[in-house]
Amino acid sequence: MLSVKEAEEIILGLVQPLDENQEYEIVNLSSAVGRILAAAVSSQLDFPHWDNSAMDGYAVQFADVQFANAQQPAVLEIVEEIPAGCQPQIVIKSGQAARILTGAVMPLGADTVVMQEQTRREGDRIFILAPPAQPQAFVRHQGAFYQAGTQLLSAGIPLNAPEIAVLAAAQCHQLPVYRRLRVAILSTGDELVAPEQPLQAGQIVDSNQYALAALVTQMGGIPLCLGIVPDQPQALKDAISQAILSADVVLSSGGVSVGDYDYVEQILAELGAEIHIRAVAIKPGKPLTFATFHGNKSANSQPVLYFGLPGNPVSSLVTFWRFVQPALLKLSGLATGWKPVFIMARSRDNLHSDGKRETYLWGQLQLVDGVYEFQLAGGSHSSGNLINLAQTTGLAVLPVEHKFLPAGKTVKVLAINN
Repeated sequence: MLSVKEAEEIILGLVQPLDENQEYEIVNLSSAVGRILAAAVSSQLDFPHWDNSAMDGYAVQFADVQFANAQQPAVLEIVEEIPAGCQPQIVIKSGQAARILTGAVMPLGADTVVMQEQTRREGDRIFILAPPAQPQAFVRHQGAFYQAGTQLLSAGIPLNAPEIAVLAAAQCHQLPVYRRLRVAILSTGDELVAPEQPLQAGQIVDSNQYALAALVTQMGGIPLCLGIVPDQPQALKDAISQAILSADVVLSSGGVSVGDYDYVEQILAELGAEIHIRAVAIKPGKPLTFATFHGNKSANSQPVLYFGLPGNPVSSLVTFWRFVQPALLKLSGLATGWKPVFIMARSRDNLHSDGKRETYLWGQLQLVDGVYEFQLAGGSHSSGNLINLAQTTGLAVLPVEHKFLPAGKTVKVLAINN
């Protein structure tokens, strides 16, 4: 049985990002939110596009106002008013000023802006009551933020609101992004029924398929839900065969333990999978299978990744957060930020473990007065108890042989982004 660290290294070592030269598509800016940029982007525009004012005030020559004060103000003639969006028409000469608003183009001849709070206006005359701190004050120069033709955004970053704003301003309206990952999801077990079916004695509602599909969707992938597969070897073989032909990643839950009806590993071997992981020393989630399929795709493409997750609902989600999510993020083309994020937090509760496996306890990670705190979810921490998993934002980690951590002590917590 592998340690958690060993399992993580095997999985992430085998996962390679999508090929930026083949596995991308061009989308409009309006459809790019949440997608991952597949190639670096540049713009033909400078930022700012031209010299402009950073303040409402007056565009002047610094030499005219550098010694101004309230007792002996500099008095200048106002020769033009320049609102944002208008092109200046007059060249500013010594003794002159232009009324200018924030963002407006600087007129030729002027090199400095005096903010209006340091002035007094009388008709077409402006009295400068205090000198600017320095020449070029409150002038934003063309290309000061970005020079046309240089790299604007790098490949491998997610496109969220700030990046969308930058791309819109740069008039980059069509973008190369990595295609969405296709993730096949199936649940195994004769005892499972769909949420809309009447529940008979001994049956269990299949929550795993819905939870895993939700997680894949939140990550920007496309879930391919294949439904419930009975505990019959041929039915399972047919379902997995279909999944590996249509998906980049296959997630199954159940059937990976050592019970009489756990056929997943046997089927994987029959279908030619290379099995890398069969069990991990993690609680909950020990019966975890990880395999790769190479024979169903071209030699130049990615292998299909197979994760056989435990059937218990909490175990399924914990192993997804710990192992599957980083793998999907790396595979999707994300350049950085795909590794699990651990935060040191102060525990509000006593934390217990049997010490035999690395133990993950679910609860809420909160930032309180600048300090991260972890609060254990109330109720039983059984892998079959899905109810108190709601609102989980962190998993506190107790290492092997650490059976107890008292309240108030610091604990490593896996941050969960819901």
